Amino acid sequence: MSFGSNENSDGRDHRNPAENVVRFTDLRRRMTDPVITEVRAYWEGLRQGQTVPRRSDVDPRGIQNALEYAFILERIAPRVARIRVAGSHLTDLLGMEVRGMPFTSFFTPSARAEMACALEDVFEGPRIVELTASAERGIGRPPLTARIVLLPLKSDLGDVSRAMGVLVTRGKIGRTPRRFEIDAVETHVIDGSLSTAQSDAGYRAGRDVFEPKPEPERPVAFSEPSVPFERSHTSSVSGTSNKRRRKPFLRLLTFND
Repeated sequence: MSFGSNENSDGRDHRNPAENVVRFTDLRRRMTDPVITEVRAYWEGLRQGQTVPRRSDVDPRGIQNALEYAFILERIAPRVARIRVAGSHLTDLLGMEVRGMPFTSFFTPSARAEMACALEDVFEGPRIVELTASAERGIGRPPLTARIVLLPLKSDLGDVSRAMGVLVTRGKIGRTPRRFEIDAVETHVIDGSLSTAQSDAGYRAGRDVFEPKPEPERPVAFSEPSVPFERSHTSSVSGTSNKRRRKPFLRLLTFND
């Protein structure tokens, strides 16, 4: 043991604090939130070779461990999207029911224009958008950071006007409402050349996490598959032939002798 050195066993000189500082952006990339991972993997599994999955394919049971933080957006105008479905965590952040509200309600007035541009990237790209944000601080409002991921979806009409998202926070909510300033925005181009084999592989990986597994196609209600009608040559009741018979007749015999 020596006392004259400023180096620890890791070999770093602790007289220079800069060597001990980890950049926040680097740390964030290393950290993988399980909720975001679950939603992102589920979305990838729904693609099945498509660029963007359909809203009608989304089953809440597939992300049951992330439902509290998940939401569905509907584009109602350029740069504007309202919340159709939202988990309880989003309600807790604003302290009120959020369904029907613009998604920009979660952001400060100065950040809403940037958020509107991010929404346009989601629907027009279409692209995947990831955001990091920090909530306004004040009395009763402790530090609170957020990560948001927006994943585009197709409507029943085939246009990209829906989005599945997830909003997770780190820190105590405190006094509501909590609104956020955007720290960083990342957009990711969706690879439209995804092969079916690759998509199936991602889907299988997702199925190990999400329960219950998708059910196979079933007949409508309890009906059995229809069988085409075939004309039978024999009667199913009497067992007699269906061939045309001659009409019965009487023969009159006369004897004039």
